[in-house]
Amino acid sequence: MRTRLEGPRRVNRVEYQEEFWFPVTPDQLWVMAGRFDQFESWWGWLREFRTEQGGLVAGNVLHGTIIPPVPYRLRLDVRLERCDRPLLVDATVDGDLSGRAVLRLQDAGDGTRVAVAWSLEMRSVPLRVAARVAYPLLRWGHDRVVEMAVAGFRRRALRDAASAGAPKTGGGPLPREPGSSAGSGTAM
Repeated sequence: MRTRLEGPRRVNRVEYQEEFWFPVTPDQLWVMAGRFDQFESWWGWLREFRTEQGGLVAGNVLHGTIIPPVPYRLRLDVRLERCDRPLLVDATVDGDLSGRAVLRLQDAGDGTRVAVAWSLEMRSVPLRVAARVAYPLLRWGHDRVVEMAVAGFRRRALRDAASAGAPKTGGGPLPREPGSSAGSGTAM
């Protein structure tokens, strides 16, 4: 995963954009992403996770605490504003961070291309102070949580694909087009 700074460093924001590939169809990935009851067992960095409804449906609110591999915790509430199965999730984020996030799924022939992007403002005073004095550490923690989330989904997708008889293939961020802005993670 590549991240880079663009423009002036804004330490109280998280601007992120990346694309990933998964070896399952968009519908299979959608089903996997809706297995909320399993999330805490999948990721050691997620605690106190609960939802107000079942599944990826508009109006559902996901609540949880994210514990990155640095000494802070993020309490977040993610409201699913729009869910178009199996192509789009548009959400608002509140809690220690606030803003918008979007997840787009596209059939890639041999799997699914997933584009994620978010623009979040730090609201917690301790987090804002930490960002001013230790921005690189906070950014590193953010990027590790994203990598762990993608790796967890990919492991499950590979397992599902193998059980369905599909060939195992690699993954990771998609190759970039020259001059593409995809994959830019900007200052936190």
